[in-house]
Amino acid sequence: MIKQALATANKLKLFFGIISIFLISYALEMNLSVPLFISTVFIYFRMTHKKYQTEVYSLLNMTFLFVLGFAASYFIISKGLPKNYIPYVLIPIFMLAGLLFNRLDISLLITLTLSISVGALLNDIYFALLIFVGGAISSLQVLGSRRRSQIIRAGLVIGIVEALMVFFIENFKINGNTELYLTAVSWGALSGFIVISILPVFEYLFKTVTNISLLELADFNNPLLQRMILEAPGTYHHSLIVGNLSEAACNEIGANALLARIGAYYHDIGKLQKPDYFSENQMQQSKHDELTPTMSKMVIINHVKDGVEMAKKFRFNPRLIDFIERHHGNSLVYYFYRRALENQEEEEQVKEDGFRYTGPRPNTKETAIVMLADTVEAAVRSIKEHTPTKIAEATHKVINNKFIDGQLDECELTLKDLEKIANIFIRILSGIYHSRVTYPEGKPPGK
Repeated sequence: MIKQALATANKLKLFFGIISIFLISYALEMNLSVPLFISTVFIYFRMTHKKYQTEVYSLLNMTFLFVLGFAASYFIISKGLPKNYIPYVLIPIFMLAGLLFNRLDISLLITLTLSISVGALLNDIYFALLIFVGGAISSLQVLGSRRRSQIIRAGLVIGIVEALMVFFIENFKINGNTELYLTAVSWGALSGFIVISILPVFEYLFKTVTNISLLELADFNNPLLQRMILEAPGTYHHSLIVGNLSEAACNEIGANALLARIGAYYHDIGKLQKPDYFSENQMQQSKHDELTPTMSKMVIINHVKDGVEMAKKFRFNPRLIDFIERHHGNSLVYYFYRRALENQEEEEQVKEDGFRYTGPRPNTKETAIVMLADTVEAAVRSIKEHTPTKIAEATHKVINNKFIDGQLDECELTLKDLEKIANIFIRILSGIYHSRVTYPEGKPPGK
């Protein structure tokens, strides 16, 4: 039911988006070929990337950036300002596209549609080509940036490119107008600072998170991580290992490794509400010995809800909240379900559904990998003999059970991906739990 509603909503977005493009084009008396071209590109992209409800590069966000760039260009043209100003306002938009979507094909798509549209407004295909070249370089420069200094450096490079573009627009004639070239370089450098200042606003509007924001959350001086170190050290250590496992697995299959690592760091923050009720933080007798299986189940399941509430309180991005909300899916709290079955009376019924997490299940590769890493790490930690064979058996068993239970049905992981993930987990966990030589006691011989 939810999937159908999301699919219908996305179709409506596409329909009204295309209608808006044609209405704007008609109002501006543009050639019909321009809106037709733009609509064809967006429809093709919609057909080849069907999971818009779960992906950062939604059609609505792409259209918003396109309209923003188109409106700025139209304003410059309608006011009779020099067309050389157009690249100055478009470059920050191209840089934002590269940072927000972190995919070259998406940023190039926005660059292509904007360059064609602006070229049609000016009736100048050559100028459209120059805009596209400048936009492509802008996207390439900021793609995958992890530090603000990289964006500033990218702005300087783009400023030089803009000066070259002006040189081409002037038909390879400098004509002593050095001020124009200095303006191009200066504005390019300024673009980097502009993008840095408005990036948080667009992250909020698009409900996404960039590498720069993720690395800020990786700082171990973050209040939540500091609380975990002091109040739930076992959970903190578990989260670090899950982060390392998730990052390595994402690198292996081409997913967003940084997003998975940071999501793993915070996936269990809900345990801070009752840290002593989780085995990794227990120093003495388990507190669950004094509770019924039903009460224990409620405490365990509630750490997901508590984590989501804490994340919202600290204004986490929705993409990070997904890791907290989905890292157990709707899987079974097996240990306490078994205890309830063992302790049930003759007329009492113990329903499996009552011992399941509320979900939802992982819907991206990154959230699914964190779920697998979380469960595998806990399973491997609980085995008595940490031999490579035992670790491999536990890893494959956990992944197979998650697959059979349907926890991976909504994500795009393939069987080949799962095999790669399992091999990475086994290799890393075997290194963590490797055997050591027993050191002899007493004094060395001859002493």
